[in-house]
Amino acid sequence: MAARAARELDDGFFVNLGIGIPTLVANYIDDDIDVTLQSENGILGLGPFPTEDAVDADIINAGKQTITELRRTAYVSSADSFAMIRGGHIDASILGAMEVSQGGDLSNWMVPGKMVKGPGGAMDLVAGVKRIIVLMDHVDKAGNPKFRRENTLPYTGRNVVDMIVTDLAVFERENRSSPFRLIELAPGVTAQDVAERTEAEYLA
Repeated sequence: MAARAARELDDGFFVNLGIGIPTLVANYIDDDIDVTLQSENGILGLGPFPTEDAVDADIINAGKQTITELRRTAYVSSADSFAMIRGGHIDASILGAMEVSQGGDLSNWMVPGKMVKGPGGAMDLVAGVKRIIVLMDHVDKAGNPKFRRENTLPYTGRNVVDMIVTDLAVFERENRSSPFRLIELAPGVTAQDVAERTEAEYLA
């Protein structure tokens, strides 16, 4: 999923990566393109994850994972970092999700009755970033579809998702007034497999 999402990034992009699988996207960005990674805690130009002997506990991303610096890494205040996000200066954000609806609604921060840390910067990201790509398993641990007609969990944002990459398939829509279309299948997966595990309506 991370490798597939990395193919959506273009030269010169400023990109925010969410917690979990999205952080792995950094490992698959083509060496021929120049992408600047941004983190809500005020880092512009994140380096790769450190080797064990290079860990610096003071250099962390928004998910509190240790990272490394680049020669061009810049540190800014939280206010400036969110000004970049809210001002539309970030080209893409790749986020995890618990549910996405057929209308592009995203739920990725809360499960009622469970202890969570809060939405972090997700609500700002989906409101201010130009393109939102979601990475998620196609079904939850109980086998329930996560690509749904309507979300059952609290919203992070309404009509904000542009592309969905799951372990089974890739869905994309032309714009936020269009329906999602199934554009790719994972190796060994059939269109029928996807249909049986999807509640949302989509174009095949």
